[in-house]
Amino acid sequence: MTAKSGSRCSFWLPKKKRSCANNRIESSLFCGNHSQRLDGEWVPCPIDPSHSVLQENLEGHVKRCPLLKQTVALSGQRFYQKGINAGNEEEEMGPCCPDSVVTSEMKRTLVYSMSVSKFHQLINRIEAVHDCICKDIEDSYLSPEACNIWFNKEIDRKIPFQEKHVLQQGSILGNLEKIGALKRCDRNVERCETDLDNRDDHASAVVEFGAGRGYLTQMLADCYGVKKVYLVERKSYKLKADRSLRQKENLVLERMRIDIEDFNLNAVESLHGVPYVAVGKHLCGPATDLSLRCCLSRQDGESPVLRGLAIATCCHHLCQWKSYTNKEYIISLGISKDEFHAMTWFTSWAVDDDHGSKIPDVDDIDLLASNAKEEEEGEEVGDDSLSSVEEVVKKMKPMERAVLGFKCKQIIDAGRMKWVKKHGLVSKLVKYIPASISPENTLLVAGKPSPSFA
Repeated sequence: MTAKSGSRCSFWLPKKKRSCANNRIESSLFCGNHSQRLDGEWVPCPIDPSHSVLQENLEGHVKRCPLLKQTVALSGQRFYQKGINAGNEEEEMGPCCPDSVVTSEMKRTLVYSMSVSKFHQLINRIEAVHDCICKDIEDSYLSPEACNIWFNKEIDRKIPFQEKHVLQQGSILGNLEKIGALKRCDRNVERCETDLDNRDDHASAVVEFGAGRGYLTQMLADCYGVKKVYLVERKSYKLKADRSLRQKENLVLERMRIDIEDFNLNAVESLHGVPYVAVGKHLCGPATDLSLRCCLSRQDGESPVLRGLAIATCCHHLCQWKSYTNKEYIISLGISKDEFHAMTWFTSWAVDDDHGSKIPDVDDIDLLASNAKEEEEGEEVGDDSLSSVEEVVKKMKPMERAVLGFKCKQIIDAGRMKWVKKHGLVSKLVKYIPASISPENTLLVAGKPSPSFA
């Protein structure tokens, strides 16, 4: 039974763009949660900053915060090591504030504070860099036969099924199979697992970063017969694939509720010496960099054996200089730390509209030629006295902004690819799904040199 609108709390929730739906308490316009919010000083909880508490109640709250028990339990795990994959500001650069996080608003301010000439110089540099290094991103839309039980919906009806997600998951796994990191499994799962025991070049385990509910790994386990599954995810989810995975015989499943930044993969004893693949579907912003560093840094004799990785990148607007893996590469391109953050802000233009299949190949629109045309028509785009960067941005056509955003995304991903290569794997970027299914369609795939992947 819902409360009448007149009896509801009057506190406005800006993120939800509505008032609180709870009932008011007696003699107040607000519910119990919000009755003192307007008067008292509210501060973020030091244990879980996603919620806030009154300053006067802070001391008592930290003793019973719901996240406290989880934090204490996590700190006792061997694989927990605070900030092990975080990166640092000092890599290839002078010292900066080590804990700085550059927000989207800060990036926007940084761009709009540029002179118009400097803004156009940056766009010209992005154009030139992209033309040199991002020419070989091929289409690799795969629907591997091994995944037919999913494509044909021959799966447990209790498992959520959305065709667009199944197509994405299947193509990610197909690209891993294509490079030889996964062995196709027939319906005789027992025989497939025996083959895996005898073939050290194929993975018998999977680590899924940013696993969410875990259905990418569910498909992998159904179709490729892995024996060990590790799901790394910092949030709690309902309707997870765990129930179905645990029903598989001879499958070991471990779910680690931990931030990738703090996850020491080498400390997972059950993975020592085990060949595995690392996967991630839409690893937002810095999570891609954290995952790469987690898999490829600090290798030793007891380390897990990485046979291949496939990471679908996304949300480049969230990327941070501190965590980015290949700062040396960015600097070598003549791009500064501030310009890198500007580029990450541009990437939001790639997906800020329903472009879908209307997006042309990024090479089909030349921003330099567009600027030159404007100059011929009498618009002095480089004259600081005529306009601000904000005005220049508003004059850009939506498709031009989108293409610039995509080019920045590809440059950022190219740096990640080159960093993976430096760590001994063959790597490449592919478009693993049509943009009409998802505009976030870039996959970083890497593996050991082999006849099928060189």
